[in-house]
Amino acid sequence: MMIFRLFGRKNSNAAIVERQYAILTAAARQPFFYTDLDVPDTVMGRFEMLSAVLIVYFRRTRSSARSGQEIAQEIVDAFFEDVDHSIRELGVGDVAVPKRMKKFASMFYGRLESYAAAMEKKDAEELAAALKRNFHPKNDDPSLTMAGLASYLLLAEAELAGLGEDIVETGTLKLPAPQA
Repeated sequence: MMIFRLFGRKNSNAAIVERQYAILTAAARQPFFYTDLDVPDTVMGRFEMLSAVLIVYFRRTRSSARSGQEIAQEIVDAFFEDVDHSIRELGVGDVAVPKRMKKFASMFYGRLESYAAAMEKKDAEELAAALKRNFHPKNDDPSLTMAGLASYLLLAEAELAGLGEDIVETGTLKLPAPQA
C-alpha cells in the first residue's frame, strides 16, 4: 500500500497540473494583451506573456501549503517541457536544444527576479520598465510604455492574493480578465 502512495503522488497531481497549466496558458493568450497592451504577437512575445502570467501565479503559490508549492513546481516543469517542444517544432536540432533550453531558463528566472522586485514594492513604473526591456528589447519608442500590462499584473497579483488554498490545490486559480 505504501509503495503506491510513493509513486502515485505525482500522478495524483497530473490532472490538477494539466488543468492549471491550461488555465494559465489560456490567460496568457487572451487577444487583449496583443491588441491593446503592446504585447508582440510573436513566438517571443507569447513566451514573454506566459512567463509574466506564470510569475504572477508563482508569487501567489510561494505562500501556499506544501501541496500548492508541489503543484507550482510541476507547472514549472510543464512550462519547460512546453518550451522544449516548441523549440523542436521550430526546427532546432537535438544538439542545440539543451543550449537553447538553458538560455530560456536563464531568461525566465531573470524575469522572475526583476518582475518580483518591482511587484514586491508595488512599483508599476519599475515593472513597466522591466517588461519593456524584455518584451521590446530593440525598440526604444517612448510611446511603448508597457504601463497597461504592468497595471494588469499588479491587479492580478492583488486579486490572486485573496484566493483560498482550495483554489490553488484544485488547479482552478484564474487570473482576472485583462479588460477589468
